[in-house]
Amino acid sequence: MIIAIDGPAASGKGTLGKRLAAHYHFRHLDTGVIYRAVAKALLDAGADPADEERAIAAALELDPEKFGHPLLKTRPIGEAASVVSTFPKVREALLTFQRQFASEPPGAVLDGRDIGTVICPHADVKIFVEADPVVRARRRTLEARARGEEADEAVVLADILKRDERDRNRPVAPLKAAADAHVLDNSHLDIEAGLKAAIAIVEAARLRPDRA
Repeated sequence: MIIAIDGPAASGKGTLGKRLAAHYHFRHLDTGVIYRAVAKALLDAGADPADEERAIAAALELDPEKFGHPLLKTRPIGEAASVVSTFPKVREALLTFQRQFASEPPGAVLDGRDIGTVICPHADVKIFVEADPVVRARRRTLEARARGEEADEAVVLADILKRDERDRNRPVAPLKAAADAHVLDNSHLDIEAGLKAAIAIVEAARLRPDRA
């Protein structure tokens, strides 16, 4: 089974993806980390994230062993990742890796912005997680402060709105809910309530006649 989870920045899709994967004993991939890893490689080399050729080269040389680096969660890396993710050839270079991950048993949960529409259009379950931008900014600010970083909630909100605009209007794989996705509004749900709602969606899908 493949579970595709999409949604904007700080909507809670990553936490939901991890919890769902643990619940079903599936493998989990936060696809945003892939783009963050590309962005970090560029910044480490002193390159501009807007340098498309360097971004493509970094994507082709991606090392999955580095996906757990703590700096990948920082705001500068996130901003740079939002830039490199707009390049069609970068997305193309990372497409095979993501689909290969999704295809391996016993099952996989992938979260990102184009999983249900591009990476795994035939996923068994598609969930599009939404949350109010103000709520998302608050969550992202608290996460940053918990890591010991300084964070201004107004600045974080402005950044989230800018990223939403960029993600929704990029020419390749824009952020949008797949036609057959279940929309889950996560604005006022805690982690357990969000997980419970997502499990209900997955279980309903497992009981569909076409899966018998």
